[in-house]
Amino acid sequence: MIQQIEFTLRAYPRGIHLVTGEIMRQIGNLPECGLLNLLIKHTSAALALNENADPDVRHDLNAIFDRLVPENAPYYLHTDEGPDDMPSHAKSVLVGPSLTIPVSRGHLNLGTWQGIYLCEFRDYGGPRKIVATIMS
Repeated sequence: MIQQIEFTLRAYPRGIHLVTGEIMRQIGNLPECGLLNLLIKHTSAALALNENADPDVRHDLNAIFDRLVPENAPYYLHTDEGPDDMPSHAKSVLVGPSLTIPVSRGHLNLGTWQGIYLCEFRDYGGPRKIVATIMS
C-alpha cells in the first residue's frame, strides 16, 4: 500500500533546523514495516539526516556550508533574487531534496543520534512544502 501526504513546514530562518517532530505530527501513524520518502518541493532548501543531540553540530554545518558556497562570489550569474539565492541553490544540490527512511514496528528506524533536518539556505525562504510517501 502507498499513501501520500503533502504538508507545509512553517517558515524557518536561515539555518539547520531539527524538524523530526514537526514532520511526524503531520504524517501521523506509520505502518508496522515499510519506507518513508520525504521530498522538499523547493530548490533553495534541503532535507538531511544528522546529529540530533548537540546544537553545535547545526551551527558548525551552517559555517561549513557558508564557507563552501559563499555569498556574492564574482562568478555568479544568477543574482536577481539577492546574495543568498544562488548559494542556496548550490547548497541544496549538495545536500539533496529527499530522504528515504526505513519504518520498523511503526516508527522511523533511525540511529540513536539521528534526526531529520530542514536545511534552510535562504534568509527568508518562507513556508516549505513537503511530500511524504509512505510505502508499506
